[in-house]
Amino acid sequence: MHFRNFMAIDWSGAQGERHKGIALALCAQGDGAPRLLHPPGHARWSRAEVLDLLLRRLPPDTLVGMDLGISLPFADAGAFFPGWAQSPPDARALWAMIDRLCADDPHLGAASFVDHPGLSAYFRRHGGREGVHFHLPGALHRRGRMRVTEEAQARAGCRPYSNFNLVGAAQVGKSSLTGMRLLHRLGGRVPVWPVDPLPESGPVVTEIYTTLAAVAAGRTAGRAKMTDHAALDTALAALGSQPLGGSGAIDDHSADALVTAAWLRTAAHRSELWHPSELTPELAATEGWTFGAA
Repeated sequence: MHFRNFMAIDWSGAQGERHKGIALALCAQGDGAPRLLHPPGHARWSRAEVLDLLLRRLPPDTLVGMDLGISLPFADAGAFFPGWAQSPPDARALWAMIDRLCADDPHLGAASFVDHPGLSAYFRRHGGREGVHFHLPGALHRRGRMRVTEEAQARAGCRPYSNFNLVGAAQVGKSSLTGMRLLHRLGGRVPVWPVDPLPESGPVVTEIYTTLAAVAAGRTAGRAKMTDHAALDTALAALGSQPLGGSGAIDDHSADALVTAAWLRTAAHRSELWHPSELTPELAATEGWTFGAA
């Protein structure tokens, strides 16, 4: 692989401008410890600042992993929103629709999308509001619709949640929808794998799941979160990285980003992770895939 730098972004779909849940970490080739990146003049990142970094300030040949879902389930029903005449045909059209419907939502928010009268029935929202289309008819579980890549994550021992679920501490729906607004605004200037083919040079953005990185670093899926420097350095060592150093507590968002950046450095050269057996061209264009899910 041509990548020389490796960045992991722990993302947030929370309301507001700046978020403690957004953390960015970067490392280069070799075994140097990853380092946290901070926004200029602020303690916390905004989503707009992350977008600006991706468009204008990436180091050369950077593989960027974002901890979010880059699309919604499609393969299980042949549509993102089965039964809705305006359901978009592929991921890029989905991103464009979300950004258009949320044009008045500040800070790349996505509240207008899930409150849309034609779309709210597909989501599980707060206040016990579970849309009639949150589950497909005859669903075998109550977790909501899953993408093919999320089923692969589950086989690896993870506990993925449906991107149509917007409720609970572990939900990823809000972060995924706000992330899709960012992906649309990249405008093709930074390829998004596997929606876009892998280029021979330059930066690439891909979806990651930080639990997969933690498991590769010797943690279990149930103990993926690290909240102290000692646990973090142990995980980094398992990935062939120099320690970050320091002592005491560290927030789990920063730890997730640091470990995942180091993992991306070890995983980027593995051809099989770029060619998962279930990933068809149709699936790449609609649902996408999580890098590292086999």
